[in-house]
Amino acid sequence: MTAVVLVGLMGAGKSSVGSVVAARMGVTFVDVDVAIVGGTGKTVRELWEQGGEPAYRYLESKVVLDTLAEERDVVLAAPGGVVLDPAVRAALADAFVVWLRTDPATLASRVRLDDHRPLLGAHPRDVLTTMEHERSGVYEGLADLVIDTDHEDVETIAGRIVRALDDRTSPGRP
Repeated sequence: MTAVVLVGLMGAGKSSVGSVVAARMGVTFVDVDVAIVGGTGKTVRELWEQGGEPAYRYLESKVVLDTLAEERDVVLAAPGGVVLDPAVRAALADAFVVWLRTDPATLASRVRLDDHRPLLGAHPRDVLTTMEHERSGVYEGLADLVIDTDHEDVETIAGRIVRALDDRTSPGRP
């Protein structure tokens, strides 16, 4: 198996979908934000406030790169901005990348203003719309599979990913 990496903006469902995909496939699931919090003992907001965005982005990239270097049988929920790192983009070339594409209005209704999302500020929809404009080309360029998640449930999305992986590994397929 090759590593499966879920990309997309915050609130797209990477963590929820990733855990279901990993369970169905019987492989390890890594949520990068959870790994960072577990490894540092600090919340995302605390890390963000102490080191700023560059320090937190470094931690995100490190976890993604280390995980991809160490494990092939893994489903990884990648933070939305980690794809901006050229080293991460290069490492994703060997993974099966799934872009969970979601309208910013849907995302804004899913996310909450809490310690986990320090970038959103008082206007989550505006911030998410800007992020979508900045990152959608990168996500699209990396994606082996694109799934619109606005009107799909976690189980359906996970099923589509598992089927796509099965189709890639079926005998007689390139």
